[in-house]
Amino acid sequence: MKKSGFEVQMLAAESLGVRSMATVVRTPDVRIVIDAGVALGPRFGLAPHPSEYRALADSRERIRKACSQAEISIITHYHHDHYSPPFDSDYIWTWSDIKVAEELYKDKTMLIKDTREHINPSQRMRAYHFTKFLRATSKEMRIADGATYEFGDTRVSFSKPVPHGEEGTRLGYVIMPKITWEDRSFLFASDVQGPMADRTRITIMEVGANTLYVGGPPAYLAPSQVDSRLIDKGLQNLTMIASRTPVTVVDHHLMRTGEWKEIISGVDEAARASNNALFTAAGYLGERETALEAKRDQLYKESPPSREFIAWTRKRYEERRAEPPPI
Repeated sequence: MKKSGFEVQMLAAESLGVRSMATVVRTPDVRIVIDAGVALGPRFGLAPHPSEYRALADSRERIRKACSQAEISIITHYHHDHYSPPFDSDYIWTWSDIKVAEELYKDKTMLIKDTREHINPSQRMRAYHFTKFLRATSKEMRIADGATYEFGDTRVSFSKPVPHGEEGTRLGYVIMPKITWEDRSFLFASDVQGPMADRTRITIMEVGANTLYVGGPPAYLAPSQVDSRLIDKGLQNLTMIASRTPVTVVDHHLMRTGEWKEIISGVDEAARASNNALFTAAGYLGERETALEAKRDQLYKESPPSREFIAWTRKRYEERRAEPPPI
């Protein structure tokens, strides 16, 4: 949505058919892309449906166009749906390769999550390889954790690392950027999963913003992989935040279940009671939600893939990584 020269646009998200929170923020001073990554994921023992791959290709193009016009790129953490890795080739999950990554990050000022502190082992390894690539590609790299940068009248400030979900999680940490121009502000809280952690909720409420974009709780993983009490905790914290934030956009993990609307109905009621608004990323853009992953098994029944696509899914893993699916 655009107001007074300040524009926020979600480029890809679960409610738009893919795993992502990629977003572009434009002010009169600067254009900033946050978490320029997109991916698909395993689900129901089925390969992603052709409609998911089409959504992935479309998302890649939107991200490419936004990055071609941006001066700054922010990385909040090192999961493959939040940055575009310079793989040799990967058409299974990320539709990314070194040429894609070069186009997205070439000559950019990179404001990135610290690669050594408050980071788990798998992300540390990914960050090592990614920053090695960035040194040869980007304009410059700056560690963003807890820092503030100014670009004209636009201020970009970052939280200190907060948990990727609950306290003590093995998934590591994320940083939350806030972009402010005049009286407009946007806070980006990726993968905080609600937030589940009270200190993350406190930080979000203390920092404050006109508009918050937050990753919702992963209800699709409960109770087998995530304790249902943690999902409830994330919803409780989200309810408190939405009741005090003018516009809250919640998406990402939340949208990986078909029951997402019922799950956040209480949050929506609390926001409305305070004359605030709650959206998904698609809703914020004025579009219909197309949470494809949540209904992958249904898609296979209603729109069976072609013989050529099924043949591709049966090829060896490395062959599929190197060859785009026939969609």
